[in-house]
Amino acid sequence: MAVLAKFTTTASLALALALLPGSALAQQQEPAAASAAQDGADAGRDERTRRADIAPYIEASQVVTAQLQPGDDVLTYTQLAAGVDATIAGRNSAASASLRYERDIGYGDAVDSDTVSGIARASVGLVRQGITLEAGGLASRTSVDASGFSSIGQIGGNEDSTSQIYSVYAGPSVQTRSGPVEISGQYRLGYTRVESPDAVVVAPGEDAVDIFDDSVTHNAALRVGLAPGTVAPVGVGVGAGWNRQDISNLDQRIDDKYVRGDVTLPVSPNVALVAGVGFEDVEVSSRNALLDENDNPVIGPDGRLVTDDSQPRQIAYQTDGLIWDVGVMWRPSRRTSLSATVGRRYGSTTYYGSLSYSPNANSGLSVAVYDNITGFGGQLTDAIDLLGTDFQAVRNPISGDLGGCVIGVTGNNCTLAQLNSLRSSVFRNRGVSASYSAVAGRTSFGLGAGYDRRSFIGGENTVLASIDGVVDESYYVAANIAHQLDRNSGLSAGAYASWFDAGAGDLGDGIGYSASLAYNRDIWRGLTGVAAVGIDGISRDDDLTDYSSASALLGLRYTFD
Repeated sequence: MAVLAKFTTTASLALALALLPGSALAQQQEPAAASAAQDGADAGRDERTRRADIAPYIEASQVVTAQLQPGDDVLTYTQLAAGVDATIAGRNSAASASLRYERDIGYGDAVDSDTVSGIARASVGLVRQGITLEAGGLASRTSVDASGFSSIGQIGGNEDSTSQIYSVYAGPSVQTRSGPVEISGQYRLGYTRVESPDAVVVAPGEDAVDIFDDSVTHNAALRVGLAPGTVAPVGVGVGAGWNRQDISNLDQRIDDKYVRGDVTLPVSPNVALVAGVGFEDVEVSSRNALLDENDNPVIGPDGRLVTDDSQPRQIAYQTDGLIWDVGVMWRPSRRTSLSATVGRRYGSTTYYGSLSYSPNANSGLSVAVYDNITGFGGQLTDAIDLLGTDFQAVRNPISGDLGGCVIGVTGNNCTLAQLNSLRSSVFRNRGVSASYSAVAGRTSFGLGAGYDRRSFIGGENTVLASIDGVVDESYYVAANIAHQLDRNSGLSAGAYASWFDAGAGDLGDGIGYSASLAYNRDIWRGLTGVAAVGIDGISRDDDLTDYSSASALLGLRYTFD
């Protein structure tokens, strides 16, 4: 099954690239934020000429890893890899992708392993009536501990607690008009899977959390409206949306439907006030776990709770009624847009908004404030969809793992940095994320940071009751820089750190970190030599083992023309 999952994910990522499907997905609760993201993407796309940069490559390297904690083993292995980095842009289409397969051959105590990793985002115009096909995918490995805390890559050589994540989505978007009437909408179908780690280290007296397995998500939205100044001084619109997520763990389900009307009032050429009111019906439900003769939940061979399908579905959260929001939109130019909104949803006050700033074709700032009810799979597919279609993936030069952020001037570029927790439970997700990328002469760099808060939802008469209201919080920062020293050589460096505070149990805080430095030099006609050093690890409270290691690599890469 693992081989099949890897093959399926690789094929899905390749399909996303081949389709050349970017406009960002309008999150159903954040139409203003989606509009701002789209404006930034349009501004950046107008600057691009048609091009196709496709660079397949093969690599052979020798790697030495010295464990710093908890032991002092020195592991050596040969790394063989093949992959492709691609960026394609046309008048009505754009795509970026980085795909890689790696085979590690260990010596002595080092373990052989295979890894598939990749990230892709594409958008293609299908017809002139404003219909595009959007698609994206992600494959990455992450380390996970008993609290659900995850950190990018394989930390400190602790392979048993490493899990593989796959996520893909696709769907059409429409932006058209009939006379003065503007029509916009989109549909997204997504699938996310997390492979079960072989072992998760558990503190004394603590139970490991139920790690997310897989989910299918449906997200649809439609709006019909009139722009200000067409038939009236104000703009008006009517919209509807649906968000459905089916999570395999305990058969959890999110079913969220809404209808709403909105008004846009211009107060200056660059500023408009917006307001909306509507009705929403949200329901979160699940089944209970199968219990043994002692009323203890049964754990399956994959380490996850076994669902009792003979029991009826139970409601964990339900609300319906009036929703509203008011806000402001500022758009002084095609390169700058800002939206900020406050309202009431999910029975409480909600805030969301976005900032998109692209001073030129080579730099961009993106900030998003979000608030929604989702699961791990829904959050991840949304993050991929908000990724721009023109980016350069950043990889750890030693492990080949994707970094927390990519370098791109549009969109939310820190998809992987937002993983944080692999708990299976549905949660209310609030936070802020920001990323900045720029290319200046021979230097390119990116910086991302964010805060994520998850308040979990569990049914009263189920095993999830113990986590109802539990809050996990995390902060992350990621940075990378690449500089071309001369025509034949360059330096690159990257660093990532995340802080995690588990709200349940006595597992305490966790800190995951990684840093690397690499030097590359062109040798002859596509053949490049690479030397790199790095350190990575995960640190937790005294009840759990810390892992850290230092590594060095010396290798060759051949890039095909």
